[in-house]
Amino acid sequence: MRRACQILQRYVLTALITGIFAPSPAGAENWPCFRGATRQGISNEKNLPVEWSDANNIVWKTPIPGRGWSSPIVWGDRIYLTTATEEGTCLRLVRIARQAGTIVWDREILKQKAGHKHANNSYATSTPVTDGENVYVLAADGSIAAVSNEGDVVWTNREFKYYSEHGLGVSPVLYKELVIIPFDWSSKEEREVGWQKPWDKAFIWALDKNTGQVKWKAGRGQSRIAHVTPNILSEGGTEQLISPAGDVIQGFDLTTGERIWTAKTFGEGVVPSVVIGDGLIYQTSGFPKKILHTVHTGGKGDVTETHMAWETDKDVSTIPSMLYVKPYLYTLTEGGVVRCLKADTGEQLWKKRLPGRYSASPVFADGKIYFLSEQGRATVIEAGPEFKRIAQNDLKEKCVASIAISQGNIFIRTEKNLFCIGITQINTACSDSGFPLSRE
Repeated sequence: MRRACQILQRYVLTALITGIFAPSPAGAENWPCFRGATRQGISNEKNLPVEWSDANNIVWKTPIPGRGWSSPIVWGDRIYLTTATEEGTCLRLVRIARQAGTIVWDREILKQKAGHKHANNSYATSTPVTDGENVYVLAADGSIAAVSNEGDVVWTNREFKYYSEHGLGVSPVLYKELVIIPFDWSSKEEREVGWQKPWDKAFIWALDKNTGQVKWKAGRGQSRIAHVTPNILSEGGTEQLISPAGDVIQGFDLTTGERIWTAKTFGEGVVPSVVIGDGLIYQTSGFPKKILHTVHTGGKGDVTETHMAWETDKDVSTIPSMLYVKPYLYTLTEGGVVRCLKADTGEQLWKKRLPGRYSASPVFADGKIYFLSEQGRATVIEAGPEFKRIAQNDLKEKCVASIAISQGNIFIRTEKNLFCIGITQINTACSDSGFPLSRE
């Protein structure tokens, strides 16, 4: 009986690894771009792990060659992330099998110019985006490429030569047949122009996702450098691109690129991605005046005096994005200060300091919020008007990329590895054997 049980256990283990017995968890979804399908760090999945360690709930750990701070994206059984090798001059796309954790292929996509960047940035910081057919990759020098699921380059667009005092940090957005990328750059010849001094050269590109050809180009007017990943506002049966930059928060027509409205702020080098919720847009300004601004939707023209709602200059993030979980807005500073605010008024409900420093943006799933520090420590709390810490987990590796969640797993990219975290504690049919038989 013991021998038969061991044989059965080994069979089930093999089945779990190969996916024969691996049913998709309820509510399983893809994570196709930076901060997931909503572009706001929200997952609808349930029953995710809240605790992990070297010996617990690590499904697999895969070394990733090169260096990069882009976040992983997931579509079905395919995980993609970018990395840079050869001192940043070679941009690569890596495909990993979601269930097994094996590298399916690792391809050079294009050679890029490893130009000027901030010391904390990388040459593979932009998170790719996928529609399930192709993966769209943005290089550090402004080059764009579409790559098939088999790793073949479908098209490239290298028309624009990007330069910024900080390097590149924005991620592309897919909308229907368009790949949308804001280029909030600065002058290479006149160092302060576009960085310390506003200019009118920043723009947004919308490319045909099938050919790479420019469909429209939208100018910002006067603005400064930023690295803000845009979002899509759906309201009243219409959709609008919300794309902030240094000194401005703006809305654009997704069909033509026409600038619909502008709210003037003050500050350059803005990094947090824009957050939208129930008629309000949440965005921070950059240096030297760090302010969290909120803007009412529905405006036209210059809405600075008419549509600005509440604002605060307390504990404003300049790197991690905010998290909107109705009716609350959660903010996180690089120094680990977390605040829970009433999203409609800005009233503070609680404030706590988490250990470590933070670049990754928080994510929400199943009533919980996950914060990931640069030191690799993940703090899990219960979302709500009171601070309730559930767990702290330490991978003990440097982490700058944001968490991805898909199909029952949490994916964390560290400086050297990609971790797949899942509930691996499982029931056993033979309690004296110690071999797992089925996932809980």
